[in-house]
Amino acid sequence: MRTHRGPLRTQTLAGRLTRSLILWVGGVWLLCVLGVVWYTDREISYNFDNELVEVSHRFFDIALDHLDAAGPRDATEGPLVLPSPGSFADADLLYQIVAPDTRVLARSAEAQPEQFDVPLAPGFENTHGWRVYTLSHPTRPLFMQVADPLHERREAVNRTLVGLGIVMVAMLPLLALLLRRIARRELQVLDALTHEISLRDGQQLTPIALPGLPRELRSVEDHVNRLLDRLSRALDVERALAANAAHELRTPLTAARLRLQTALEHGLHRDDVQAAIAALQTLSRRTEKLLQLSRAESSAPYTREPVDLAQLATTVAQEFWQDDRAADRLDLVTAYEGPAPVARGDFDALAIALRNLLENALSYAGDSAVELIVGPGCAIAVRDHGPGVSSDRLQTLQQRHVRQSADRTGYGLGLSIVATIAAKHDAQLQLTSPLAGETGGFEARLLLTPR
Repeated sequence: MRTHRGPLRTQTLAGRLTRSLILWVGGVWLLCVLGVVWYTDREISYNFDNELVEVSHRFFDIALDHLDAAGPRDATEGPLVLPSPGSFADADLLYQIVAPDTRVLARSAEAQPEQFDVPLAPGFENTHGWRVYTLSHPTRPLFMQVADPLHERREAVNRTLVGLGIVMVAMLPLLALLLRRIARRELQVLDALTHEISLRDGQQLTPIALPGLPRELRSVEDHVNRLLDRLSRALDVERALAANAAHELRTPLTAARLRLQTALEHGLHRDDVQAAIAALQTLSRRTEKLLQLSRAESSAPYTREPVDLAQLATTVAQEFWQDDRAADRLDLVTAYEGPAPVARGDFDALAIALRNLLENALSYAGDSAVELIVGPGCAIAVRDHGPGVSSDRLQTLQQRHVRQSADRTGYGLGLSIVATIAAKHDAQLQLTSPLAGETGGFEARLLLTPR
C-alpha cells in the first residue's frame, strides 16, 4: 500500500544558489589549499637547501684545515673523525670529505656510510630519509658531502600547514553564512518582481516598473510587459467586439422582429417580409464587419509572405464585378511598369482591407466611377470621383463608427478596420480629399513594405 507523505519540500532559489556557491567556492578553496601546500613545501625545501649550501661552503676549508693538521693517514687507518661545526637545523651537521676515488678521508662523529649512498657528483641527491649535497673544492681534488634529514623538512612543512589549515577551515562556515546572506539579499528583487506579476489580472494589466532591476531581470520585466500589452489589447478587442455587437446588432434585430411580428398579425404582406429580409441582410453585413474588426485587432500575428499586388487587386475586384450594380463602375488600373509589385504581408488581411475600401467608395461615391489602382511601387489605392469629404472630417474617418456622411448607410467600421490592418503591416494609410485638380473625390492609398 502506498502512503501519502505530503508534498515534497520545494527548494528555494536562494538555497540552491547558496549550495552551488558553497560547492564551487569550496572546490576552488581546496585547489587553493593544495596550491599553498605545494608552494609551502617548495619554499621550505628551497630555504633548507640554501642553508645547506651556505654551511657546506663555509665549513669545507675548516674541515680541510683539520685534515691537513692531522697529517697523512694510511689507508688502513680509516677516515679521520672531525668535530662537528655546530648546530644545523637543531642537530649536528653530518658530513664527510671524499677523494675522487670515493675513498672517505674524514667524516663527522655521527656520520654513517649509508647516509651518503649517492653518486660522487656536485649537486643535490636524495637517499632514504636524507638530503645530500655534494660540493667539489675549487682548487683541490676533494669533495665534501653534507647530509640533512628529510623528516625535519616534513615537520617544518606540517607545522606551517597545520596553522594555515586551521585558519582556512575556520573561515569556511563564515564564508557559507556570508554567501547565504548575499544570495538572499540579491534575490529580494526577484521576490518583488514575482509579487508585481502576481498582482496582474484581467482588471490590472498595467506595465511593471521596478527600479534597480539587474539586466537579466530587466529582460524578464520587458518580456512580461510585452505579454501584458498583448493581453490588454486582446481583452480590449473582446470588450470592443461585445460592445460593437450590442450596439450594431440591436437595431436590425429589433427591426426584423417587428416586421415579422407585423406580418404575422396582418397576414404575410410582401412589403413586411421584404423589410424583414432587408433587416436580416443588414444584420449579416454588420456581423461580417464586426468579425472583420475582431480579426484585424486580434493579437494573432499576421503572416509575412510575398503578396503579388496585381493578383490581390484582381481577386478582390472579381468579387465586386459579379454584382451588376458595381460591375460597370469599378475599373482596375495598373500604374506600374514591368513585373507586378510584390509586398510582404498577409494576403487574407490585405484582401479584407481592400474590400472595405471598395465598399466605402462604391457606397459614398454616388454613381461616379471607382478606380482600383495598383502601383506605382508597393502601393495600392482606391479612388472615386464622388463628393469627397471636408478636411476636418478627413482626420476622423479612421475612428470607429465615424461615417463619411450621415445620410449614407454604413457602420463606421470600414476605415477603422483598414487602419488597423495597415498598422499591423507597418504600412501607411494615406487619405486624400479632394483629389488634385478637382473639387471633390476621395482616395485611400496603402503604402506597403516591399518584399
